[in-house]
Amino acid sequence: MTGRQHAFFVLIIALIAATVALGFAAWSQDGYRLEMLLAAGLMGTTAAMIAAVVLFAQTRQQQAARQAVAALEARVRDIVEAAMDPIITTDESQRIVLFNAAAEKAFQWPRGEILGQPLDKLIPAPLREAHRDHVRQFGNAGTTSRHLGRQTVLAAVRRDGSEFPIEVSISQHLEGGRRFFTAILRDITERVQTESQLVRSEARLQGILDSAMDAIVIADSDHNIVLFNAAAEAMFGCPRDAAEGMPLTAFMPERARAGHPAYVRHFGEDGTISRRMGGARTVTGRRLDDGHEFPIDASISQLSDHDRKFYTAILRDVTARDEAEAALRQSKDDLQRLSAAADIAREQEKNRIARELHDELGQSLTMLQMDVAWCREKMRTAEAQLAQRLDRMATLLGVTVAATRRIAADLRPLLLDDLGLIPAVEWLVENFIQRTGIPCELAISNPGMRVPEAHSTAVFRVVQEALTNIAKHAQARHVEVALDLVSTAITVSIRDDGRGFDRDDPPRAGSFGLIGLRERAYLLGGEASIASARGKGTVIEVVLPIPREAEEP
Repeated sequence: MTGRQHAFFVLIIALIAATVALGFAAWSQDGYRLEMLLAAGLMGTTAAMIAAVVLFAQTRQQQAARQAVAALEARVRDIVEAAMDPIITTDESQRIVLFNAAAEKAFQWPRGEILGQPLDKLIPAPLREAHRDHVRQFGNAGTTSRHLGRQTVLAAVRRDGSEFPIEVSISQHLEGGRRFFTAILRDITERVQTESQLVRSEARLQGILDSAMDAIVIADSDHNIVLFNAAAEAMFGCPRDAAEGMPLTAFMPERARAGHPAYVRHFGEDGTISRRMGGARTVTGRRLDDGHEFPIDASISQLSDHDRKFYTAILRDVTARDEAEAALRQSKDDLQRLSAAADIAREQEKNRIARELHDELGQSLTMLQMDVAWCREKMRTAEAQLAQRLDRMATLLGVTVAATRRIAADLRPLLLDDLGLIPAVEWLVENFIQRTGIPCELAISNPGMRVPEAHSTAVFRVVQEALTNIAKHAQARHVEVALDLVSTAITVSIRDDGRGFDRDDPPRAGSFGLIGLRERAYLLGGEASIASARGKGTVIEVVLPIPREAEEP
């Protein structure tokens, strides 16, 4: 009862009491009886009217309260029915009194069949006794609500007997002196499956990481290690448990630690997903057990996860590779020096043989020619048969002398040693034109420059081999030879308009001409390039650097 209703109630009682008092007074006294009766009637009527108004107001309030309760109940029912999670309410005897639409769908039980049934129908048999004990303890504890299934996965059973995992929030309330329990359930089948798949995926990933031959290290944005695989343990001489949580710089030489954070920060800010570290410089790692330093190849990538950034480094110890490369470089250097010495010895031997052919055999043949000629002059005319024999001898001697000079020139033209590179190349070009009939132009810049002997021999042989290949294979109509002589390098260019060839074609068996060009350039620290295409001719370019100590004044 409100304060206003209480005041009206007191007023009505007072009016009724006054009416009764006036009535008794009117009957007990003769004077003013009529007036007193009228006053009593008026007060009684007033009390009745006030009582009627109060009763009407109370009735309206009760109706409004009932309507509000009905509306609230309707809203609650709508909320319960619209809920995506199953909602089940049971009484003290654990019989179902509320079963929403989501529960019908989850348990495959029609509401009309399940209402009034024991909750055990929705619980797997092995869990029913434990469930009843838990509900009993929960009711006695007086706790309003409790969440179940966080630590262990609970299970429910459908109408067809199939079980599925659930998460449950349970609450209790009193209504009309009776206790009711309401459970809000969630089918977590997909979550459990996802978590199981995640566990399997993590196990597979860990297996892959541990079986990887390369070291894999993951660090957070503070450069502290969060993952360290088995290969990293072996590479850095540090167990995983000790490495995880350590700063990444602990596995670097002292001299490299200062610049590492800035490098990683720049990498994280420029948006690049992955990058290979090292490049032109060597990245160095450090073993934790003995402090040994070793070269590594490293690639780094970054990943953002919930506003946190992680850096993954894949590392490979390249000590064996660097040692093999150093040994290969040493072997190539040794082979280069050996090839250069062999080439010099070969040229010296050719020079010796050419000079012996020219000086010894050539002079002897020339003297023999002179003797044959003298004999022919002194011979009598009648001796015709002898004269014919001397003529044949003279002819054979002439051919032999020419062949000797040609062989000597092919071995090592004396022009190269006596007059230098330019006259020797000019002789090569003129000899090529005479033998093939193909026009050949020769262009020489700075013809007065003195060229070191080794470079002169290499240039002469490059031009000689190139012209020989053109004569044999090119079917060219025109050839250009150019020598660009400067103090720092010699550039040789030979161009023809012949049939050319496809660079992808396999070389002919026993053909080493182009390989010889590259090898001659390589022996002097130079480069040889060959450009060709079918029907478009061939261009050969050789660049030979001249060391400062080899430059002529």
